[in-house]
Amino acid sequence: MKVAPRFGTGHRILVTGGAGFVPSHLVDALIARGCTVVALDNFVTGSKENVAHLLDTPTFTLVEADISDGLPAHPALAERFDAILHMASPASPTDFEKLPVEILRVGSVATLHLLDRALDDGARFLMASTSEAYGDPKEHPQRESYWGNVNPIGLRSVYDEAKRFSEAATMAYHRSRGLDTAIVRIFNTYGPRMRPDDGRAIPTFISQALRGEPITVHGTGDQTRSICYVEDLVRGILLLLDSTETGPINCGTEHEMSMRQLAETIIGLCGSKSEVTYITRSADDPEMRRPDLTLARKLLGYEPTVTPEDGLRRTIEHFRSRLG
Repeated sequence: MKVAPRFGTGHRILVTGGAGFVPSHLVDALIARGCTVVALDNFVTGSKENVAHLLDTPTFTLVEADISDGLPAHPALAERFDAILHMASPASPTDFEKLPVEILRVGSVATLHLLDRALDDGARFLMASTSEAYGDPKEHPQRESYWGNVNPIGLRSVYDEAKRFSEAATMAYHRSRGLDTAIVRIFNTYGPRMRPDDGRAIPTFISQALRGEPITVHGTGDQTRSICYVEDLVRGILLLLDSTETGPINCGTEHEMSMRQLAETIIGLCGSKSEVTYITRSADDPEMRRPDLTLARKLLGYEPTVTPEDGLRRTIEHFRSRLG
């Protein structure tokens, strides 16, 4: 299966959350294709630093705004878009507790604003969903047909249910109004531009290892995640964008490892003397995560290529340069 590029030179793309970790890499890839990209971000978790290298690029515009309040009056937003990629949302465990209402609003009100704009523009609408839609899964690996095991009132529910609402809204606009839509379920992703203090395992472990501090692993460390380097994820998202598929389609890798193994791998790659310590595990923390990539392979020709060791080395070097 080979998906032909559908968006490139001459196409205008809106990326919400465009100064965030994953979206900023996506913006880079779209600009490299020749697209004109408008990135919208309120910088609650995104950073201007992530797109600073693009600020003098004629085909790039950064707009500071909160999409939950609707699209603001701005010249770059006045013209029609060919595609809208809704990537905005705080997405780390620490955000779930600090920004619960903001997460719910960007997953609901903001999604509806953008679906209406996509309908007006006749644009393809791509919704960035998440493996969190599966909750603490009873099925392993997780297929797109699995409905999930989500605690609807737990601490993580603000993110899980916001994304599940976004998926439902996206499908409703597709079915009832004929909107060209796509849903990607993103599994654990890492790479340069992650926030060192965002609460996720990889940036936390790397920061601690580089400083020679104890590596704080939640629970027993037996819980697993499948980690995907951001370059692989971006390629998968662009394949879905270019296709005519609706999804949901999983995107990630099958490189599953326990949190203990991840911590030990990072210690070794950092050349650190840090030791692993164990702290209380957070509520509703999923026991395991690994995507079933059958649909991505069959429908998109997607295949991740970056090994955990290679991706982690690149990420460690990025963090090392930032920490001095």
